[in-house]
Amino acid sequence: MKTPFGHLTYCTNIHSGESWEDHFAQLQHHVPTIKNSFSPQAPMGIGLRLSNEASIELASKGAIDVFKSWLAQHHCYVFTLNGFPYGGFHRTVVKDNVHTPDWLTSERVEYTIRLAHILTQLLPDGIDGGISTSPLSYRFWFEGEEAQKEAIGKAAQNILFVLHTLIQLKKEKGKTIHLDIEPEPDGLLETGTEFINWCKEVLQPAAIRFLATTFNFSEAEAITAVKTHIMLCYDVCHFAIGFENHRSVLQQLKKENIQVGKIQISAALKATLSQSEEGRQKVFETFGLFDEPVYLHQVVAQQGDGTLLRYRDLPPALENEQARNGKEWRAHFHVPLFDAQYGVLQSTQQDIIEILQLHVEEPFTQHLEVETYTWEVLQPHLKIPLNQSIIRELQWVESQLVKGK
Repeated sequence: MKTPFGHLTYCTNIHSGESWEDHFAQLQHHVPTIKNSFSPQAPMGIGLRLSNEASIELASKGAIDVFKSWLAQHHCYVFTLNGFPYGGFHRTVVKDNVHTPDWLTSERVEYTIRLAHILTQLLPDGIDGGISTSPLSYRFWFEGEEAQKEAIGKAAQNILFVLHTLIQLKKEKGKTIHLDIEPEPDGLLETGTEFINWCKEVLQPAAIRFLATTFNFSEAEAITAVKTHIMLCYDVCHFAIGFENHRSVLQQLKKENIQVGKIQISAALKATLSQSEEGRQKVFETFGLFDEPVYLHQVVAQQGDGTLLRYRDLPPALENEQARNGKEWRAHFHVPLFDAQYGVLQSTQQDIIEILQLHVEEPFTQHLEVETYTWEVLQPHLKIPLNQSIIRELQWVESQLVKGK
């Protein structure tokens, strides 16, 4: 839905279905109900998640024409794609495989280029389109700083092939599409600062050389092209887990004139650790209830002196004595936005309120996407009917935007 603060939607990665046939069936089942409740009078945007398999199937003319007809019939439109998970994302062990294939591979490049062509066909005139993607790769697949640095450079070179396509599509089709890179815990790009430094020190210099050869661009033209087509996906959950200062990150981005392509509106779990052993144990037992086999649930433990300890998943954090003696824990488990309290745990809802307030004060993107994909692995007592949950999240975000005016 178009609001005064941008296009607001939810990401359809909450719905299962890796083939286009199965995922389209989920859209047909859920979206009309959600739209009729949340946006009955105005067209509603969709944040579409396409697996590689679904993208191949949708790319055929017959399938995309059918989908476009369905969108028109139900007064919906697509303005953003989630191109992070390439393969299975539901009812299978995802964990670090969510990064597979990573940006060091041709498979990731081909998939993302295919998504760009699909979005060009779906995107309404006058709206820019975005494709969110992984933070290059998974940090622990590379041993040592030198190996990580080499991987970061190779990933940037592969992203330039996508940049080439996005520049061509803008010239030929008049559609502006940006690739929105999503830092997350244990990604090769994990924080806002790491993303900004990568843009300045790795991507932009490589783009200047590449675009001088491919398009005969000047240095200024190359930098403009990079900033038009390569942006940040600001996942609030991920930044909150790392205890990042939202205002400071936005100030750094503004200083460097680096754009935010999309805010992914999501909440993590957190808890201030009690001084009593009994209280701390209760917190750890409750965190343990959120340990499940599908997704990674990285933990960042803040110590009394403010230092941060990072753990790849809940079990290693729960087993670590130093982590258990910390001051505050934050865990990568997306929970519904509208609840701030989960027993003895809380959510990082306040981070969402803060970032939306900053956006209202000085808008920095046109794409707002709720992304709570964990409905299937939530504990049963936390579940409400899926459509009702999505509608409540969208309404909650809209109310926060209105409050921030």
